[in-house]
Amino acid sequence: MFTTAVGRHHESFIFAGSQPSPGAEIKAMQYLTIWDLMLTPLYLAVLHYIAKRQRDKRYPVGHPLRPYFLPGLWVKFGGAIFIALVYQFYYGGGDTFHYFYHSQVINSALSESFTLWLKLLLRVPFESDPQLYDYITKLYWYRDPASYTIGAIGALLGLLNGTTYLPMALLFAFISYTGIWRMYITFWKLFPNLVKPLALAFLFIPSTVVWGSAIFKDTVCMFGLGWMIYTTFRIFVDKDLSVANLFMLVLSFYLIVVIKPYIMLAFLPALSLWLLLTYSDRIQTTALRLVANLLVLGVIVGGFFLITQVFAAELNKYSLDRLAQTAQNTRGWITYASGDEGSTYDLGDFDPSLLGMVGKLPSAVAVTLYRPFLWESSKPIVLLSALESAFFLCLSLYVLLRVGVRKTIISIFSKPTLLYCLVFTLIFAFAVGITSYNFGALSRYKIPCLPFYAGLLVILYYEHMNEQMRILNVKKKQYPELISI
Repeated sequence: MFTTAVGRHHESFIFAGSQPSPGAEIKAMQYLTIWDLMLTPLYLAVLHYIAKRQRDKRYPVGHPLRPYFLPGLWVKFGGAIFIALVYQFYYGGGDTFHYFYHSQVINSALSESFTLWLKLLLRVPFESDPQLYDYITKLYWYRDPASYTIGAIGALLGLLNGTTYLPMALLFAFISYTGIWRMYITFWKLFPNLVKPLALAFLFIPSTVVWGSAIFKDTVCMFGLGWMIYTTFRIFVDKDLSVANLFMLVLSFYLIVVIKPYIMLAFLPALSLWLLLTYSDRIQTTALRLVANLLVLGVIVGGFFLITQVFAAELNKYSLDRLAQTAQNTRGWITYASGDEGSTYDLGDFDPSLLGMVGKLPSAVAVTLYRPFLWESSKPIVLLSALESAFFLCLSLYVLLRVGVRKTIISIFSKPTLLYCLVFTLIFAFAVGITSYNFGALSRYKIPCLPFYAGLLVILYYEHMNEQMRILNVKKKQYPELISI
């Protein structure tokens, strides 16, 4: 396994036999062509028309969600176009174009035969067909299911546009938005009075818009994460066991496990705890509720460790017994490869064991949510991330001061949804913070937890403000003279 240059290339290349470096052949290609310029406006018009039809059908005039549906989609389109221009003219290449290149190679097989194309799409072992070898020697990620899946999805979407980058990226953004929107809907149903604050938290965070909208692993994972939250809520809370919900639950689970399994390792404990507390609130007897919680919590913890052991081979470097060593190895490699570029961070020395990593929990979570600081941004792209991190830090302090530490703790542990957001944020922020060691890579890897953290903050703040208003209204009824104050 070979890791490319840090930041934009902080991905793993797994070679099929003796092959040249991916950059050697791909850098000779022109990523964005005249076809992108010609097809992009057409695709924007068509996708906008489809989205507008869906908005008018599902959210008629007067519906509280109507004002946010199309703006949320358009910022996704903007994010896809923006990052394409950044990779083309600022970076001069990168992994998003590597995925695109794989899509091109796969679809080039159509000129030879549909069967050959289908075998490449499904990643059939090349021993089964000698004709595959000529293509596989160009497909550097053929042995890497996670990366190759993105190229295969791109190849499918490329059938609609002659495998042209920007139209494909817009389709990635459009499909991903369906998951993000479902995630937003789920939280809106739980807190219907927070339409606008939740929209800001789930639809308009700059990092999630930019890094979750183009041809990336993160784009597909955000699609899967959103649909998994939505279908889980529909199935287990609303009791909607429709075929569509079951299918989307299985599909989203599969995509996340194949592409980024560590997301699932952080998500499943938080989700299980959310369902446990949601159902246990319905048990009237306190003692019985406590026993049920302890039993189910034990099952959750035991099941989590069982899954990590059973799927240790599939999780590879993200399995529990290798995560600590992965963090230590990544730290050494990033420091060596980055030199004095100024995009690295260091959490200090620690024992490469799970126990040793626990001591780094606060600093790893802090670096994910609140860094880089403004004075750590030596590049324009890092400065954008620093501005967002500064906003999250200021917002966190503001909410904590307004609500109060004691009230914040009570609110989180009394509301299953808030605890769910916190648990997922902490686990995920810790995992990516302790294994990235590069601000460029971190800005991408952390995006799954940002909507949950932002949602946690806005729910805490507005629920507190609503409670204060209720208290004030009660006092006004009891003491009418307050009205004149």
